[in-house]
Amino acid sequence: MFQVGDKIMYPLFGAGVIKDIEEKEVLGEEQLYCVLNMLLGEMNMMIPVNQMEKRGIRKVVDVATMESALQHLYEGESDLTIPWNQRYRINMDKMKSGDLYQETEVIRDLTRISKSRSLGTGEKKMLDDATKILISELALVKGIEQEQAADLFQDVVLQG
Repeated sequence: MFQVGDKIMYPLFGAGVIKDIEEKEVLGEEQLYCVLNMLLGEMNMMIPVNQMEKRGIRKVVDVATMESALQHLYEGESDLTIPWNQRYRINMDKMKSGDLYQETEVIRDLTRISKSRSLGTGEKKMLDDATKILISELALVKGIEQEQAADLFQDVVLQG
């Protein structure tokens, strides 16, 4: 069960913090909602408590897992022969999964492709979004500001 103050990761929306858990009446039914303060876009969201897991919301990873995932940016092979439309669907499924390692695979693969040829508009946006989402979680894991996390991420990318 999630609690106020928990640092969470919401697939496709990035990292945030549970600011409150409120009881609300919707359509005549009382229900508990988590109030999420999301780092990206500095927005607040209300998600029914009983929908949190179904939507893939999880607690942020620990420092060791994050560092391992960042190393994943250099490891493994990328299949550069997959047609862009099929690759886009595969990558979108990875992003929706909420799995940190699959998210880093998207960044790794699209970055590798972008070094040899230009990405299409959709894939450019996906790479940008995936990077922002990863940086938002990195910021919460390390307890640093978004800008510092972005700098740290760039340092990691440049090392590879």
